[in-house]
Amino acid sequence: MGSESGRVQRGEQSRISQWLRRRQKPAAEDPGKEREALLLAVAAAGLPLAPAAHPAGYRCSCDRIGCPTPARHPLSFAWQTQSTTDRAQVERWARNQPQANFITATGMVHDVLDVPLEAGAAALARLLEAGIEVGPVAESGGTGEQARMLFFTATRGTPEDEDEWWPCELDCHPETMDEHPGLRWHCRGSYVLVPPAALPGDLAVSWIRGMEHPLPDPLTLLETLTDACATYAGTANLTPAAVAWPLGH
Repeated sequence: MGSESGRVQRGEQSRISQWLRRRQKPAAEDPGKEREALLLAVAAAGLPLAPAAHPAGYRCSCDRIGCPTPARHPLSFAWQTQSTTDRAQVERWARNQPQANFITATGMVHDVLDVPLEAGAAALARLLEAGIEVGPVAESGGTGEQARMLFFTATRGTPEDEDEWWPCELDCHPETMDEHPGLRWHCRGSYVLVPPAALPGDLAVSWIRGMEHPLPDPLTLLETLTDACATYAGTANLTPAAVAWPLGH
């Protein structure tokens, strides 16, 4: 009797699961609306957005011969002043440029700690296990060293002493390998792609943890991320330049 009851219960659960999948299917058929909703959530959280290039096959939509960062760069050289959180403007961009990726300008409201994917996955597990508040996290697709994980944090702000500032133009130089191997801190003057973003080769940038998570202080994550990067650099036998130089920016 108990066995028969279990079969009935499993059958009912299966029918419920099938019904839920059918109910959810229409939403999946409109990726444009889903994309727009994700972008608006980023803007609503105060992260400024601007349109970026997108893949054209295995090339970049900018048509620059040998583009070094295909589908990963802003459309306009004025991206810093163009970036906005205005809902109406983001909606216009999203609807008028349905293939465009979007970047978010860092160093105003938020920073991004950018690490190798393998190191980031290990660090994320440690941070969550320790009960440390982790904010939004995105995965940027790629192979080998190009696969990255992006930890979105609150910005450090502009320090009183400019010598204390860690500018993004310098934080990724190979000579910083010993102290911060493989880590790039996107702050003032930098940007990252925001999900959902398409990359050449059917790769993508997607959320692991979305914008419903508040932005943490970057210093609460830094030690764990640095340790994970050091471990990754050692086990992967990479050169300092390979792990310290920015990839996919």
